Amino acid sequence: MLGKKFFVSDCEGPISINDNAFEISDYFIEDGGKFFEIISKYDDVLVDILKRREYIAGSTLKFIVPFLKAYRVTDNDIINFSNENVDLIPGADETLNFINSIMPSFIVSTSYNHYINALCNKTGFPYTNTYSTKLNIDYIDIDPDEIELIKDYKNLIVENPSFEFLDNIFFKKISKLKIAALMDIIIPIGGEGKKAAVEDIMYKYGFNAEDLFYIGDSITDVQPLKFANDNHGISVSFNGNEYAIKEAEIAVIADNTIITSVLADIFNRYDRENVIKFIISYNEDPKKAFKVWNVNPSHLDILNTSPLPEVKIINPYNIKSLIDKSSNFRKKLRGKSIGGLG
Repeated sequence: MLGKKFFVSDCEGPISINDNAFEISDYFIEDGGKFFEIISKYDDVLVDILKRREYIAGSTLKFIVPFLKAYRVTDNDIINFSNENVDLIPGADETLNFINSIMPSFIVSTSYNHYINALCNKTGFPYTNTYSTKLNIDYIDIDPDEIELIKDYKNLIVENPSFEFLDNIFFKKISKLKIAALMDIIIPIGGEGKKAAVEDIMYKYGFNAEDLFYIGDSITDVQPLKFANDNHGISVSFNGNEYAIKEAEIAVIADNTIITSVLADIFNRYDRENVIKFIISYNEDPKKAFKVWNVNPSHLDILNTSPLPEVKIINPYNIKSLIDKSSNFRKKLRGKSIGGLG
């Protein structure tokens, strides 16, 4: 017997255009955008190539904290900045409210809790149904003697972004400073952390893995996408990069979230097999597919958009072209800097 379907979404990418941590770094830290991109690529190498034991994808959000402290950033600063800079993917507000009205819905994000709270305030999505990286940056004061040293490290990283140099800075230099205590208590909700959040949702509410609809877009979504895929749930890459597409079953390339509403609605009313059949039919004749699957009238506007959202079942024959298309589109929609992050 089918259980109760449930919807879990990453935030930045499938819901919003932002990369809040990048934007905070860019705003508050000198050369912060370039600095963040370097740290993010370093994070990707640790996850993807070295596969360090117990390393958590998304640890960029740990690494940048000493630098935010050195530039006197406070929790209030992050709260105010986040509240003023929530930029949603078109349709995301309606999609969140629609899906949450038809089945239990959750946001699982690597973003700081300040940003997720700001997004919930803007959309009306219940904050209690979210998981995010908890940060209390005011919890520990930075030693005045460490401020200039941290700033010097930032300048050196921008000048010499090699993996070996960053490894030395973070694991031999900063790790010995007093401010490292603040880094140590931050647990990023990324990769295995997101999978653990999905499992926590299942445990709390008694959901089954095959009833999971998971949508993500980046390296921090690899484990939950794989979990959904392995358990015959729905795994969707929304304007995803290569990491997301390699683990998802479905690739969506779109500048609006209406198609997310459509896929989630079909999954909720029918099952996984009907979602796959709908996608095949959609690629043959979108109007006919919408009619056969009784797509909600509020979503019919999607048929008037040009170009129509691209929705593909990922296979060995199309995966390379989908990675190229999706990666390029994500950079166009979210900007080259954010779109190029892992």
